[in-house]
Amino acid sequence: MNKHMNLTFSQNIILEDETVLLRPIKITDVDNLLEISIKEPETWKYSLVGADGKENLINYIQLAIKARENQKEFPFIVFDKKSQKYAGSTRFYDINLEYKTLQLGYTWYGSAFRGTGLNKHCKFLLLEFAFETLEMERVEFRADNNNERSIAAMKSIGCKVEGVLRSNMPTANNQIRRDSIVLSILKEEWFGGVKENLMKKL
Repeated sequence: MNKHMNLTFSQNIILEDETVLLRPIKITDVDNLLEISIKEPETWKYSLVGADGKENLINYIQLAIKARENQKEFPFIVFDKKSQKYAGSTRFYDINLEYKTLQLGYTWYGSAFRGTGLNKHCKFLLLEFAFETLEMERVEFRADNNNERSIAAMKSIGCKVEGVLRSNMPTANNQIRRDSIVLSILKEEWFGGVKENLMKKL
């Protein structure tokens, strides 16, 4: 790992602007996300591992922390500064420092925070960190090909569709497998217009 790739998995990475703060998720965050977990179970409609209900939320956060300890993922909790409330979670995963690639996903927000511009602020901070601090060459995004809201959100920040992986993974309903759409942003695209365009939308 060279000096620019300063992703230390034990590091307390905090990303913030005037609207949002992202920090590493902790087990005590169960309390901060419990209301969304109990009242809005549909949030995880397209997720293989849901966080609906206290038991599932505890499991979700424990798995996220374990993945960080195993240096595979870096999960964040999202705090909305305007409402002074915790809004949801997101993470870097499938991190390959040697190849300079990672995926950005496991993103969910409570309904009160959708369509507010919060996601664009989160994505800007995460992409800026990935491309400018970690010096990644490529950031990949995936979603259930039926998840129209998620796909539209990714396109609106400047992601390019690469294709669809057919029958790529199981879903929470074991009888059904999902097709995954793959999108990405490359380093030259970030510096060549995606960053500037996204800034205008903030």
